[in-house]
Amino acid sequence: MQTLNVKNKNCMKLLNLNYKDWRKFIKKRIKKETALTVAKELTDKDALGAHVRDELGINEISQAHPIQAAFASGAAFTVGGILPLIVTIFLPIKNMEYSLYGFALFFLIILGALAAKTGGSSMSKAIIRITFWGTIAMGLTALVGYLFNVNVG
Repeated sequence: MQTLNVKNKNCMKLLNLNYKDWRKFIKKRIKKETALTVAKELTDKDALGAHVRDELGINEISQAHPIQAAFASGAAFTVGGILPLIVTIFLPIKNMEYSLYGFALFFLIILGALAAKTGGSSMSKAIIRITFWGTIAMGLTALVGYLFNVNVG
């Protein structure tokens, strides 16, 4: 890969161009001069818009949908709360906290895998992340209950 010399870096600063954007064109085997011209023309009128569109891949189609996200979060919260409730209904009271913890982790793993598959991300990373932070959240909740002497039952 070709590198920029000091003169070209200064030129890019004057043109308010991002080195990474300019280098992207060079990787596609375009001459430096052509790449600089293309980068300049793409960012001439709206540098931020060009960066958002070309580098981050954000466009009208991939914009956030807050209502859809709100309903998805609400559904996930509801399902996430119903599953442990079902466990409390059908399992005996003895050692309930251990059963709830185990089933909560199991449900977190299942829902994390489902979310990763739906979102197209790595299942193993999602499962590890959700299981770890879910355990931390449950532990902190138990610690607060212990510190404030809250005992249910």
